[in-house]
Amino acid sequence: MAVYTEVPFAEAAALIEHLNLGTLTELRGIQGGIENTNYFVTSERDGASVEHVLTIFERLGFEQLPFYLHLMKHLATHGVPVPEPAADARGEILHTVQGKPAAVVDKLRGRSELAPGAAHCAAVGALLARLHLVGRDFDRHQPNLRGLPWWNETVPVVLPFVSAAQAALLQSELAYQNHIAAGSAYKALPRGPIHADLFRDNVMFDGDELTGFFDFYFAGVDTWLFDIAVCLNDWCVHHGGDADGQPAAALHRAFLNAYESVRPLSAAERSLLPAMLRAGALRFWLSRLWDLHLPREAALLQPHDPTHFERVLRARLPQGVAPSPRAETEAA
Repeated sequence: MAVYTEVPFAEAAALIEHLNLGTLTELRGIQGGIENTNYFVTSERDGASVEHVLTIFERLGFEQLPFYLHLMKHLATHGVPVPEPAADARGEILHTVQGKPAAVVDKLRGRSELAPGAAHCAAVGALLARLHLVGRDFDRHQPNLRGLPWWNETVPVVLPFVSAAQAALLQSELAYQNHIAAGSAYKALPRGPIHADLFRDNVMFDGDELTGFFDFYFAGVDTWLFDIAVCLNDWCVHHGGDADGQPAAALHRAFLNAYESVRPLSAAERSLLPAMLRAGALRFWLSRLWDLHLPREAALLQPHDPTHFERVLRARLPQGVAPSPRAETEAA
């Protein structure tokens, strides 16, 4: 959610008026995230102040975006709390700002919980299961654009920027994930639309109430198990300190128990969960390496530390395989 595209106040005001959202009173760039340009927009309508989020899409094109926006619309109309895209008088939810595709969506109440407890993890697990079930009858299809084909393309690009040990781990894990994906058990996993990026900063809580999931612009059709793994690797691991990247067992149990209270996992999903946890860690280590070493210009940009997900991946490997650099140093 960096600012790559500077939006004139007058252009934003015209869009807000076109969407019948009132008169724009404030336009504020959002710092954080790295994919799109985002602004908080505040408008006056019928004597009340209303807040929305304006997103200008920097990588996704007009042909890809209907999947994401209509998925959000589908989920919202079926009772899953997500930001609903604003439509104009013709029902269009994809707009244009500064010649780029754009959307305006509801701003959720509350704040992100960056230090979640078991209750937060349980709430997210249960709602994720609902999202998966509601998405079964969504009638559009688009693959996970940051899935295995992207990993295969991107690993060779980042290898010149990493150490020999990191390169060996990236290549060996990529080979393992290709092997898993070729198996019949993986191909039989249940799948459908997934969020694919449901980190702690993409969920809102108002006190103890989970008010919604947002930022669906990595969503795609993939295995539900991969979506679960992405969550477990962010919500249910330690962040910072000597235990950074290590699993937090109590949070892991709370998340999975709540998810399964809504949609029980199949035997194949239970069997392949360790592999998908590794897949989720690889995906975000790789994308953070890409963003750090091959950045785009932005007015507000804070690339995330790739080494956190390197630690998550090493923690997910079978014991005795590819020890972390920290462990190697301590052993010496």
